[in-house]
Amino acid sequence: MSAASPVLVVTRLDDATADVVVEELGRRSVPVVRLAPGDFPATTTVAARAEGPRLTGEVLTGTRSVALDAVRSVYWRRPRPYSAPDGLKGPDADWCAQQAHHGLGGILTTLPGAHYVNHPWRNRAAEYKPAQLTVAARCGLHVPPTLLTNDVERARQFIRDHGPAIYKPLYNGEYVGPDGQGLTVWVEEVAMADVDTGVAHTMHLFQTRVDKVVDVRLTAVGNQLFAVRIDGSPGLDWRRHYDDLHYSLIDTPPDVAKGVHEYLAAFGLAYGAFDFGLDAAGRWHWYECNPNGQFAWFPDPITGRITAALADQLQYSSDRDGR
Repeated sequence: MSAASPVLVVTRLDDATADVVVEELGRRSVPVVRLAPGDFPATTTVAARAEGPRLTGEVLTGTRSVALDAVRSVYWRRPRPYSAPDGLKGPDADWCAQQAHHGLGGILTTLPGAHYVNHPWRNRAAEYKPAQLTVAARCGLHVPPTLLTNDVERARQFIRDHGPAIYKPLYNGEYVGPDGQGLTVWVEEVAMADVDTGVAHTMHLFQTRVDKVVDVRLTAVGNQLFAVRIDGSPGLDWRRHYDDLHYSLIDTPPDVAKGVHEYLAAFGLAYGAFDFGLDAAGRWHWYECNPNGQFAWFPDPITGRITAALADQLQYSSDRDGR
């Protein structure tokens, strides 16, 4: 790859985390092509040729073009779902969206020689909480006792045996209320009296509540770890209290660092955002890892260091991967 080889940033328009990385690459004079797959086919055109073991061809956005075999690295952030052209409805619209997903999506995940942060297939595999829980424990991270169930009585028994307990969603997808407003399902403490027949309607995750004193968000970028202590949260889920929070970089204990690196390797990730709770004895309790977590809300000194590490991953990928 030459110095003119671009970084492909795959994401939606409103993505503050991608924005700071794109700005940093721009300061380094690294060419960037930003692509929103949800804009296909309205403002994006693709021509890919499968002749031999490598795809060749190009993708044209509304303002840029990129050769498929010239991309040095891909920053895969949060693209919107593939869609159909305006005016199509029903089965025709569904069919077109499926073809776009498997066609353009397949092309973007098969770019020859590109370094992915992260590859979307790796992201998808690493999003499943049951896999996260078992891999984290296998890597030596301390995982609180957890139950996955749709059985009401087993849920009550777990709370009785391992309480106090919390409930958390298995996947943070979009949830739209009757008024059309987006809703968030927060981490909440749950008592036996809260467990009713609704548990039988789908899978639920119950976990022993960690008696934490602070939270930690550890952002891993390749071999670099940025552990941020989060003070000031008055409740279980610090994401509900951004205005009350204070952030400071802290050292990562060697055993936690080892577990995090092994976890990334197990899923084939170059990036991960890990959440921990620290108890009064200083023990790090692992909660989860978002393979595509955000970081741009941190204060500038912290955001800047993570951004620089990500830009290094994307800029110097050819040297890193031996190409």
